[in-house]
Amino acid sequence: SGALPGVANARSRLQESRERLSVCSKLCYAVGGAPYQITGCVLGFFLQIYLLDVAQLDAFYASIILFVGRAWDAITDPMVGFFISKSSWTCFGRLMPWIIFSTPFAVISYILIWFVPDISRGQVMWYLVFYCVFQTLVTCFHVPYSALTMFISREQSERDSATAYRMTVEVLGTVLGTAIQGQIVGKVDTPCIKSPLFIGMTNSSVALEELNMTHDTGSLTDTRNAYMIAAGVIGGLYILCALILWAGVREKRESSELQSDEPVSFFQGLKLVMNHGAYIKLIAGFLFTSLGFMLLEGNFALFCTYTLGFRNEFHNILLAIMLSATLTIPFWQWFLTRFGKKTAVYVGISSAIPFLIMVVVLDSNLIVTYIVAVAAGISVAAAFLLPWSMLPDVVDDFKLQHPSSRGHEAIFFSFYVFFTKFTSGVSLGISTLSLDFAGYQTRGCSQPSEVNFTLKMLVSAAPVVLILLGLLLFKLYPIDEEKRRKNKKALQDLR
Repeated sequence: SGALPGVANARSRLQESRERLSVCSKLCYAVGGAPYQITGCVLGFFLQIYLLDVAQLDAFYASIILFVGRAWDAITDPMVGFFISKSSWTCFGRLMPWIIFSTPFAVISYILIWFVPDISRGQVMWYLVFYCVFQTLVTCFHVPYSALTMFISREQSERDSATAYRMTVEVLGTVLGTAIQGQIVGKVDTPCIKSPLFIGMTNSSVALEELNMTHDTGSLTDTRNAYMIAAGVIGGLYILCALILWAGVREKRESSELQSDEPVSFFQGLKLVMNHGAYIKLIAGFLFTSLGFMLLEGNFALFCTYTLGFRNEFHNILLAIMLSATLTIPFWQWFLTRFGKKTAVYVGISSAIPFLIMVVVLDSNLIVTYIVAVAAGISVAAAFLLPWSMLPDVVDDFKLQHPSSRGHEAIFFSFYVFFTKFTSGVSLGISTLSLDFAGYQTRGCSQPSEVNFTLKMLVSAAPVVLILLGLLLFKLYPIDEEKRRKNKKALQDLR
């Protein structure tokens, strides 16, 4: 009988070693997070300037494409989540078929977003349709990928470790996307059209204009080709990452059977979550701060090109932002464990404000712009990391208040994503629309002073106001370090 506990211990050790993930498995899992981040980052930084200056769409139509595409992207998250929860188990697992089958179609639609069709009418519909189709297909990849965390191991520590790998690769993905797109497109000089005012001053204005137009068509073809090459490279990376994920990660059915408690219906769960005060305050705070950073992201390329006059430098400035963000994520991870998450929010996110004001107040200066880019990157890292580290605290708080209600994690995460995507669509739509009202000149070498003023508002004044509003809302957020420790202890006692 004395041998029985030994046998039990050996069995549990064997079970643990089975659940342990190899470094290779964790890396393969982490690589799956890259496609979503790479494509999302490229679309965020480059789509607006591409639609306006390369596809030469009217700013009003560009604003419709950007708004509808982002709003549709927000709606697809809960929809795809609902369909996945209803899908049955296959020999590849329940989630993996979604990832594999959506990949080729996602890549094709992504490449077609960066293609300028030779049709005088219907260009707007072309971009709108392929942008929405791509957003749907990338959601069919990313939602099951996010849920995969729960099915790679039963060990909480192994899942946390895999998530840390994933976060690192996702941040590297944003740098990779910015670098590939920026360096390929930045190698080509996008031609601009001189203001008609200057052309009119010469006697041979017609000849000059003709000369300009033939030179422009030639160079614009080079720019369009550069965008297509970049899209092809990123499409190839997307497929490679999906194959690595499929080859290196096994979905474990027994892990899913852990979740077999009787779930509450979706709408009941949604009602409970939306009535949870801490969640609403956290979402409201991050909604305003992330909206500020999204305005900066969406308009930064235009601001660098026209207001600052660094037409051939903006891709390097973008790269400086993303590299700075990547390198400072470990610092913020250390800071929030040392000083607490609420302090990290105030220090991290507010640190961007003086630099955002500086870039607009000081005269156009390349060195100052790079300093601002690095400083903005430090803040972007905090804004990227903190929501994902604070959401689990809110979920724990919710579990303590509703101990009998389970299985709401997906609602917490998917609706946070839904709100941020929807507001980013609104912000991009409004900003492109305000450029239209200001009299934006498609492919102009320079812009009217009203456009430059609008761009200053969009990358400085508006983000600063939104960040300050968000930080004020964080004053209401109830979970500080003391409350977090109490919750952790109460949850351990409950278990």
